[in-house]
Amino acid sequence: MSNKGFSHIGLSTHDLDATMDFYENILGFKVVRCDTIKIRQGGNIRHAFIDVGRDQLVAFMEPNNIPGLPDDFDTGINRGLGIPGVFYHFAFEAGNLHELNAKREELMDKGVKVTDIVDHEWAMSIYFTDPNGISLEYCCLTRDVGTLDDITFQERFERSIEIRNGEPVFVRDVQPDPLEAVLADD
Repeated sequence: MSNKGFSHIGLSTHDLDATMDFYENILGFKVVRCDTIKIRQGGNIRHAFIDVGRDQLVAFMEPNNIPGLPDDFDTGINRGLGIPGVFYHFAFEAGNLHELNAKREELMDKGVKVTDIVDHEWAMSIYFTDPNGISLEYCCLTRDVGTLDDITFQERFERSIEIRNGEPVFVRDVQPDPLEAVLADD
């Protein structure tokens, strides 16, 4: 069997309606399947699948009144684990630098707090969060990757991790963690 990419990634939310609105009306993706899963012990899970391109899906589950499940768990993966916002993130393909710039402008016009474009040397990215506190990225490759140099572990840059406002963040000497400004108000 050949590799075909992801079928779906499953995430959680406390507000499925706001999540679907964000992914459809802010990011421009399409909800393609919705279910309600009845839990025998009580409660239910609302479950929606969102097509993020190439038939690859992101699924969100909204638990409701399920015995033994805390009502207030943190859906922001990094925040819930107490680690910097860049550790767990999901990157959508932007296509090229022109489209990345256009997506950044579009998101800002829709009121989304977005980082400046970050140059990774081999890719360019912007970062932001969804209503659940999940770290998201739009990224475009700026050159081919997979060379021997690319796949050899080597020290390419240095970072510090500091605690700021009770949250761990990456700190660069010349450029701060791109998500720090986006997450600062969350």
